[in-house]
Amino acid sequence: MMQACLNGTRGAGDGAVVPRTPAELAEAAERAVAAGATDLHVHPRTPCGHDSLSPRVVGPALEAIRARVTVPVGVTTGAWAEPEPAARVARIRSWTVLPDHASVNWHEPGAEEVAAALLGLGVGVEAGVWSGTDGAARLARSPLAPKVLRVLAEVMDPDPGTAEDTAKALLAELGASPGHTRPGDGTGGPRAHGRPVLLHGEDGGAWPVLRLAGRLGLATRIGLEDTLLLPDGRPADSNAQLVEEALYQYGCAQRSS
Repeated sequence: MMQACLNGTRGAGDGAVVPRTPAELAEAAERAVAAGATDLHVHPRTPCGHDSLSPRVVGPALEAIRARVTVPVGVTTGAWAEPEPAARVARIRSWTVLPDHASVNWHEPGAEEVAAALLGLGVGVEAGVWSGTDGAARLARSPLAPKVLRVLAEVMDPDPGTAEDTAKALLAELGASPGHTRPGDGTGGPRAHGRPVLLHGEDGGAWPVLRLAGRLGLATRIGLEDTLLLPDGRPADSNAQLVEEALYQYGCAQRSS
């Protein structure tokens, strides 16, 4: 599985190619899927550019994207969008248009309550476990661990020289064990708590970690949320370009030119 993470929390200063509005997200989604993405992760934004869990922001973004693509679409539930856990849960329960899945950062206060609310709505949970946090230990203690859609092993080390080792240490923390299905389908490679693992890095660590995911047969992701640069250091001109390059780096596609 190659997930495209279209925007994240990047702002106007990160470049005009980062999509923010529903229309921009929909266009970026269509191009990323045409390039080979099989799943999407987005951060719906207010007109001022802030991440939001409001149904008036989440709904239009999802509807615009789904008018252009048919792959699963997920959103963030990061605490920066709604710091108070009870308010975060209330926002989620007020959604009138539901995503296919939503990421929950397991080290954040209220993670279990947020995950339970999502599961109660029939929304898949991506359990985000960041390196350098207690997320892996907290997930190991959680009765919800076997119920999540997948575990996001999120390598926060931006150093290309050390990110791969950080990724391996994070997988060990998760108690990942080898699987036996074909690489790249999102169910092969190491599993955590019996659930598939999606492994990804960010900034300078994005490409080394993506290549490791390919060698291990794990699902992965790429997009302007994780990196603005191609492996050779050139600025990417779109999420679609990153996806096309990621499939080549992963080992399941040839260059188109």
